Amino acid sequence: MKFLIAPLLFSLPVLALAHEPTDHFDRVHLSASAQTQIENDTVIATIYAQEEGSDAVQLANLVNERINEAIKFVKQHDAIKLQTNNYSTIPVYHKNKITGWRVRQSLRLESQDMTLMSEVLGHLQQSLSLQGINFAVSPGLKNRTDDELISEALMVFEQRAKNITQQLRRKNYKIVDINVSTSVNHLARRNYEAAVMASKVAAPSIEAGEQTIQVSISGQIEME
Repeated sequence: MKFLIAPLLFSLPVLALAHEPTDHFDRVHLSASAQTQIENDTVIATIYAQEEGSDAVQLANLVNERINEAIKFVKQHDAIKLQTNNYSTIPVYHKNKITGWRVRQSLRLESQDMTLMSEVLGHLQQSLSLQGINFAVSPGLKNRTDDELISEALMVFEQRAKNITQQLRRKNYKIVDINVSTSVNHLARRNYEAAVMASKVAAPSIEAGEQTIQVSISGQIEME
């Protein structure tokens, strides 16, 4: 029994040490950011046809005809992306009774040629209504800007890490973890709800404006 107990007692401290958590000392949380303003290079517009009356079939035919004519016209311009949006037939009530129908369909137009978009919208407003104009940064421009800002923010992060290490009189540091996030400060959308049916309509003024893109970096360093 004496020979069996001794090895068991001797192994207990070794097992206890193996399960002790590893402590980390001298870790510092850091953050850095970089931002810039870039011009919106994409314009997005929504136009629609709407008819209201008592004959739902006739209303649908009128809306379909106007939308089809608009599609044919827009497809002549390769620089404009076209997408059909919601199509709805909604009953119109008066004193809890259906007195008519409202038929509506919209189109979404997107382009980086803002001059062309202005001219096309001016033409389409002869038969359709302009619901809204929105501006955006294209994915390509956004990615290029993000890459530039990430490089800039990383330089700031690294410089701060070096400064802290030197100020605390440490030899060196290593990055334990790091997180990178991007954000865009979107501008307000311009809305229109006036139904324009004149024989000649002035093209809408399009001013794209700018958006602020920001990259934020946060992480931890461990000093030696």
